Amino acid sequence: MEEGQMLMEGEVGRERMEDSSKEGSDVVGEMMEVIETVGSFVGFRKMQRKESFGLVRRLKMLVPLLEEIRELNGSIPSMALVFLANLKEALVSAKKLLKHCNNGSKIYLAYESEVVVGRFHAVYDKLNEALKDIPYEELGISEEVKEQVELMHKQLKRAKRRTETQDIELAMDVMLVFSKDNDSDSDNAVLERLGKKMDLCTIADLKIETVAVKKLAKGKSGQNAESMQKIIHLLGKFKQIAGMEETSVLDDPVSSTSSEKCPSLIIPHEFLCPITLEIMTDPVIVATGQTYERESIKKWLDSNHQTCPKSGQTLNHLSLAPNFALRNLILQWCEKNNFKLPKKEIDISCGYSAKLIEEISSLVENLSSVQLDVKREAALRIRMLSKENPDNRILIANCGGICPLVQLLFNPDSEVQEHTVTALLNLSINEKNKKTIALEGAIPAILEVLQNGTEKARENSAAALFSLSMLDENKVMIGCLNGIPPLVVLLKTGTVRGKKDAATALFNLCLNQANKSRAIKAGIIPPLLHLLEDKNLGMIDEALSILSILASHPEGRSEIGKLSFIKTLVEIIRNGTPKNKEFATAVLLELGLNNSSMTLAALQYGVYEHLSELSRCGTSRAQRKANSLLQHMSKCEHI
Repeated sequence: MEEGQMLMEGEVGRERMEDSSKEGSDVVGEMMEVIETVGSFVGFRKMQRKESFGLVRRLKMLVPLLEEIRELNGSIPSMALVFLANLKEALVSAKKLLKHCNNGSKIYLAYESEVVVGRFHAVYDKLNEALKDIPYEELGISEEVKEQVELMHKQLKRAKRRTETQDIELAMDVMLVFSKDNDSDSDNAVLERLGKKMDLCTIADLKIETVAVKKLAKGKSGQNAESMQKIIHLLGKFKQIAGMEETSVLDDPVSSTSSEKCPSLIIPHEFLCPITLEIMTDPVIVATGQTYERESIKKWLDSNHQTCPKSGQTLNHLSLAPNFALRNLILQWCEKNNFKLPKKEIDISCGYSAKLIEEISSLVENLSSVQLDVKREAALRIRMLSKENPDNRILIANCGGICPLVQLLFNPDSEVQEHTVTALLNLSINEKNKKTIALEGAIPAILEVLQNGTEKARENSAAALFSLSMLDENKVMIGCLNGIPPLVVLLKTGTVRGKKDAATALFNLCLNQANKSRAIKAGIIPPLLHLLEDKNLGMIDEALSILSILASHPEGRSEIGKLSFIKTLVEIIRNGTPKNKEFATAVLLELGLNNSSMTLAALQYGVYEHLSELSRCGTSRAQRKANSLLQHMSKCEHI
């Protein structure tokens, strides 16, 4: 079942489904390489060493999962591509962090230990988010591997934001040294002890640290001059103690950037955002009282974090209050020191041409025009723009386009409805937009179009509901708003395209337990059985995918577990395509495990020899399901 098509590309996704399996295989291979790479890291710094090895150990627990997915040999379900993409993103973040802990600056890792610990927990959050909705059944993952992944998931959830005592002591020592400016013998003794703790005593170690600090300074681009100068100064002290020739540590990397404009200028630490370590242009206060750059903290909160990045405390609310006092101080300091703040445009203009911004802003305004033709043209143009480019989807939302589009769904003009619901379908491909569209009240309006719109509008309404339902809270909302019955109607009476769109939406919605019951009560079983019988529709896989989910529900088993249906399943296992056979075996296994009479009925229809062949020659998932079913049948025969 190609249930991920609209999510990935909206309208365009229907034209590009054939590449999904190859894409999935490539992503799995890339993730295996990431885990292999981090597994080769052996030189983790003393700081965060325990955390680093712990993360590597947990990532290795994912290898059996990825190996089983790779065994699908090009038959990865499209829905799994979303999970794989999220998991890959989390693994890449983990790799970057572990690489930094493996060969980054030891001084930096000690000085910014709290920040680094925060980065570990940000990676944990990403991994947790990716692992919470693994489509185990669709991927045919074995119980053993599933248990191992679930164990890792639980470990990540229990991971506490804490810094090891050794790391705290080291960070305090570094802070103490940074706070002293003289070169007394007692301070040199402290430095010697600190150098031993950090393994920065030998010339070889100090040369390696110099390279690491040089890379760090280059990456910071001079924005955190104060911290960099302290790190460089401390490195110079360690070199003096080791008897190395005193040279300009990094060819003065800090002064080569910002200090060229402002000689010897050090930006006050309180003016720097704790997240980006850059001077703030729009400081805002969060619930804990900590101040951040607005853009940085918004990205943090938009990523489903509800904690203060610096303190780790849970935020009582997510409101952001402008810190006018600090902003005035920053402006006064900049004027006094002839320092120019970085020019930061508002979000909607970042990276876009002025012409495009002007066009989209005008189109958004025209959506509310009193002239029907103007509305219609604006909705059509936004539909096209949101189809062409992922960045356009972000820009349209940032220009305030979602709210007037939702309002336009209630317009009685059929063309306006069709363009509008399709534009929202395309916009919903963006994860952030999914939430915004639902919060603006779009789901009831889309359901109205689904029931009363044109044929094309109804199809795209179903596709939009599928895309929105990728978020669990939207699955619940669509079910509670009675959105399943009209989808079942479209599954019965729609065009082939409409039936496919309805099937993809229903598949996703039925992943929610309460929605299974709603779908069964709405009469979903008969049209699904019809899809199995009408081979001209080419929707056997779609129907079986949904039936495999419903078979896990008692009401579903009662509805579909008829002898005629068992006979149909056996015929598909005998004569269907490899994918047909795989899905049919999965359904029969789900039914048979809960009702031995269905297993015996299948045996009477001659399924045993076909399962035996499938266990040898089927797809990887089909082989596993067939073997499980054969084992179960063997037990039933001895009862």
